[in-house]
Amino acid sequence: MQIICNEQHALHRGRMEMFRGELVPSFEKPERVELVLAELRRRGCHALAGPDAGFDQALLRAIHAPHYLEFLAGAWDAWVALDPANATRDVLPSYWPAPGMRRDVMPLSFPARVGLYAFDAGSPLMAGTWEAARHGAACAWTAARRVAAGERTAFALTRPPGHHAGADFYGGYCFLNNAALAAQTLRDAGAARVAVLDVDYHHGNGTQAIFYARSDVHVASLHGNPLTDYPYYLGHADERGEGAGLGFNHNLPLARGTAFEAWRAALREALAGIAAARAEALVVSLGVDTFEADPVAGFSLVAEDFLRAGEEIAAAGLPTVFVFEGGYAVAQLGVNVANVLDGFAQIAA
Repeated sequence: MQIICNEQHALHRGRMEMFRGELVPSFEKPERVELVLAELRRRGCHALAGPDAGFDQALLRAIHAPHYLEFLAGAWDAWVALDPANATRDVLPSYWPAPGMRRDVMPLSFPARVGLYAFDAGSPLMAGTWEAARHGAACAWTAARRVAAGERTAFALTRPPGHHAGADFYGGYCFLNNAALAAQTLRDAGAARVAVLDVDYHHGNGTQAIFYARSDVHVASLHGNPLTDYPYYLGHADERGEGAGLGFNHNLPLARGTAFEAWRAALREALAGIAAARAEALVVSLGVDTFEADPVAGFSLVAEDFLRAGEEIAAAGLPTVFVFEGGYAVAQLGVNVANVLDGFAQIAA
């Protein structure tokens, strides 16, 4: 398995986030990637590479709105220009447009512009966010190129994660949608239809929004019920796509406390839908915050279950790109990610 690692990920290091009414240290931190790397190396995997040369912002415009990319690229400089003391503080939003307020006029006020693009107060943006996210997108693009060129699978090991980022919004620690970029790369390389399988505890609202009206990318997600869990306002079972995309969005929300057998049944249902959609390649948004000890989730999978999950995904028989998403029980994170990849490799070999 080829592993494409974002060597710039630590440029993004959030200080604080707003979590249930108080500022707390950010759950999404550089140690997440470092622990996965350490476990992969412990298991004898040393085939690590950085992203290919040739990635540029034009490739991102297939997924993200140009004005949003311009905002991200210049956000830190605008924040510090507002007040030099801001150099010691991360960007968090203070205002949002409520329904009925205008979103078509760009405010001159930078804090107001932040509220147009951020949908939560838990995704700190700092000096290195743009570079870390851009290099992460390049990793996803590279992994997809490897698979399009004939590799059975590749893993984009990067942070910040991506599946909550939409065409023109960020949140859930996500700024650029790596899974969507990988899916588009596979399409551009000739796959008639690509599937995105999101196994993160939290619904990939950004991925759904990007592909919701398209029939060439089938999106399937099993996740915590949005009635009780982030991102709350999307991820219900009746969201099936619209227009040309009707029938190509498949949500399987699950109750808090769900254990592996019920979770695996949902995974099999999602994979059956992917097969019925005649997908020729697969992108997996690999979040392992389904682990029983994760501090911001609510399922009860254990380490052994992630091996079985990898086996189930491999049995689909598709060329597969894995993209790292969530998982915040940091001590166990590397083992759980490596178990998915090992389970996949045992079947795919």
